[in-house]
Amino acid sequence: MKTIKKTSPWLKKIIVGVFILLIAGAGVIWYIFTETFVDTSERKAAYTVNAMQFIKEFEKNEALANAKYNDKIVIVNGRVSETEPADTTINIKFTDTLTDAYIIFAFQEQHLQEAKQLKEGDSVSIKGSFSNGSYSDILETTSITFKRCAINK
Repeated sequence: MKTIKKTSPWLKKIIVGVFILLIAGAGVIWYIFTETFVDTSERKAAYTVNAMQFIKEFEKNEALANAKYNDKIVIVNGRVSETEPADTTINIKFTDTLTDAYIIFAFQEQHLQEAKQLKEGDSVSIKGSFSNGSYSDILETTSITFKRCAINK
């Protein structure tokens, strides 16, 4: 006579639980990789700042400034000191000539043509999503980065 071994009810619950976690994890990963952003030019800015005063704020207290502007939309008014073409984009820089500290803006694809028309010395207003401000011991300067930028009109 053969005995049929029953599967433990706990084992079934564990298998179902793992399956549910895998499905939820896949959903989260899909969301992160397919996330799109609203055009920055259509978003309301939390702050409007002057480039040189903005740099000074980071040089004075980097941690406090990072906390204040973290993932906020900021309009920065200043003068273009450099344009840096990169693979498929262009970065615009505002630089403090006394300390070499700088703000760098990476533009959204739909705003690249406007950014490419900017020249060194142009006064401009740029709206972007603040990314990070940090002091580099190697470069001995402060750099502030923005992502998803657009010319503010």
